[in-house]
Amino acid sequence: MAALDYPMFIVTAARADTGERSGCLVGFATQCSIEPPRFLVCVSTLNHTHGVATAAPVLAVHAPDSSLHPLAALFGEETGDRMDKFAHCAWTEGPAGVPLLTDCPRRFVGRVVDAVDLGDHTGIVLAPIEAPGHPDPTPTDLLTYTDVRDLAPGHPEH
Repeated sequence: MAALDYPMFIVTAARADTGERSGCLVGFATQCSIEPPRFLVCVSTLNHTHGVATAAPVLAVHAPDSSLHPLAALFGEETGDRMDKFAHCAWTEGPAGVPLLTDCPRRFVGRVVDAVDLGDHTGIVLAPIEAPGHPDPTPTDLLTYTDVRDLAPGHPEH
């Protein structure tokens, strides 16, 4: 598995009941249905974002390019248990209060339709509802696992 190189995503969430925000770097994510359109993001159960994401009505999935390593480091190495990550980056409020990262316009917002226990991760199935921002239509060098191997997780691994 270590030889695979796959895109990394930053997932953000906001609880509708408390307004609490959180976000994390995610390596396990994929389109999982064409019709209806569905996308699966897997959030570690150790991660602060897990509690917020599993209580949120929507999530935002950001696909950063390789130039956004510092943003990936913020969301991959820091934990919302100790700091407000959103105080250290530019963002705007999206549907249901979900944070949309200004520097990462290649993103979509999805309504949570299901959550599945996957062991040390919870798989959250999303139905895309909005693709805010206007990303450059030219191909981009997406941030990949190889680009972030140097990051130390905000929470220890299992």
